[in-house]
Amino acid sequence: MSFFLPYQQRWIADPAPFKIMEKSRQVGISWASAYACVRRAARHGQRLDTWVSSRDAIQAQLFLEDCRAFADTLNLAATQLVAPLLPGKNSANNQTLRFATGPRIHSLTSNPDAQAGKRGARVLDEFALHRNPRQLYAIAAPGLTWGGQLEIISTHRGAQNYFNELVNEARHGGNPKGISLHRVTLEDALDQGFLARLKTKLPADDPRQQMDDADYFNFVRQSCTDEETFLQEYCCVPADDQSSFLPWDLIAAAEYSEQDTWELDLLTLKIGSRKSEIENQKSEIRPPSSEHRPPNTVHRDSVFYLGVDIGRDHDLSVFWLVEAIGDQTLSRKVICLRDTPFAEQEATLDSLMRLPGLRRACIDQTGLGRQFAERARERYGRYRIEGVTFTPALKESLAYPLRSALEERRVKIPHCKDIRADLRAIKKEATTAGHIRFSADRGPSGHADRFWALALALHASTKTKPRLHLQRIQLSRPY
Repeated sequence: MSFFLPYQQRWIADPAPFKIMEKSRQVGISWASAYACVRRAARHGQRLDTWVSSRDAIQAQLFLEDCRAFADTLNLAATQLVAPLLPGKNSANNQTLRFATGPRIHSLTSNPDAQAGKRGARVLDEFALHRNPRQLYAIAAPGLTWGGQLEIISTHRGAQNYFNELVNEARHGGNPKGISLHRVTLEDALDQGFLARLKTKLPADDPRQQMDDADYFNFVRQSCTDEETFLQEYCCVPADDQSSFLPWDLIAAAEYSEQDTWELDLLTLKIGSRKSEIENQKSEIRPPSSEHRPPNTVHRDSVFYLGVDIGRDHDLSVFWLVEAIGDQTLSRKVICLRDTPFAEQEATLDSLMRLPGLRRACIDQTGLGRQFAERARERYGRYRIEGVTFTPALKESLAYPLRSALEERRVKIPHCKDIRADLRAIKKEATTAGHIRFSADRGPSGHADRFWALALALHASTKTKPRLHLQRIQLSRPY
């Protein structure tokens, strides 16, 4: 146990049936939990399996790989002293690690339904990042009826997330579930030797080798997109969903997983067949609207829309491309330009407007964007380019449809901390005259520019399709 830091030791040694770890990012708790799972499964007389679920299947498999590494190490000693822990060559595969005494450790998908009907211990890693934490808990908890331990590990994702409800219930609500609550902030980890341990894993020329605890704390703080993100990710302070227009849960539920292939490669585009894609997806048991399409393929019937928020010296210029498939709007490209001459910005727009199937672009023409939008309209026509002037009423008409699309799970966005910060940055405020105003503080990553680019892209997708418009005109002509 001396191999682990004090806060890791306390977590591993805690035998409570239900325990929660409220934690900072990257302080080694999931790794310590992997060791705890191996130690529990290898114990003489253990009968129950352990089921591990994380925010996606790949993350759960990485957890299982840590388990396998600990099991291999302990097996060397056990083979010499007592008996092998592992049964031999077939002790593990991608989803299961089997021990000689019978118990197994399994990795599960993030789908809550995967928890149903399984008895044994549960590890719910990155709990707050799951699409529906409440449902996940509701299905997983009954699996402990015949024994086992439930471990929930997570950083926060907003004050309204079910993870925060469980933490508050344990800390301030009388703890009716009997939760053993652990908490490790970045400051706690540094006080207990985290940085010294980290330096043993870093290259000799890494600049963090020269930092002390205070330097490292400030280094992490300055690397975050804003103070709210730092407090939530590293200090166990959930973000206040009441002050932001978009709650964390809405944003997290709309994000692609980090392993999803979603982005178009504009340099090597190929024209594909929707029919062949659907046939391939059927063989992989995926719906025709799946976002797993190869990134360099554009189908003959693909329909795209573009939102452009213009900036120059202080704010970003953001080009957000979406594809409409049925009632779903899938992000396909997000280009952010900082301090970029307008000639280069126009070249970026041109590369996107040449995309087969791009029907319409909505461009911010407020202030310095006016000439940009006018020139675009001259080049590509007024049916394909709409200039949008940001007024309080117009911002309201853009913001609410974006929120509705997130609430109804009709839009997918990249998994990106800067995008997340921009979407969180929008605040809805009431003016003294009783009107609604949407505002955002200017931070290191911009001025909520990505939020407005996405809102403009969705706005473009709701406009009348140009081809249908022209067809109606043609049919109305007398012959």
